Amino acid sequence: MSFIQKLRDRWQVKSALQAWIILLVFALTGTTIMFLRRILKANFDWAQTDWFTYSYYWLILPIYNLVLLGYGFLFGQFEFFWNFEKRFFGRIVGLFKRKPQNG
Repeated sequence: MSFIQKLRDRWQVKSALQAWIILLVFALTGTTIMFLRRILKANFDWAQTDWFTYSYYWLILPIYNLVLLGYGFLFGQFEFFWNFEKRFFGRIVGLFKRKPQNG
């Protein structure tokens, strides 16, 4: 079974092209976020401080997810990425819920 076929099955998408588009959206999102960080670090003095580093890591999650949805929309895959985001944040919220222990 090919790599793309495995992704199609895992993501439950209809075609290999759709799987490639999804991979492209992930790649563009990551590249955009790295590009934004480089711009901030190069153009602002405060970007060299610990404050910037801590702020960046706190803000990167929502910014990354918004950019991901934006690219998903541009490439016609908004529904896939919207469902992806709902599952992702559901897992994060699930991390903070304690499961009752037996015994």
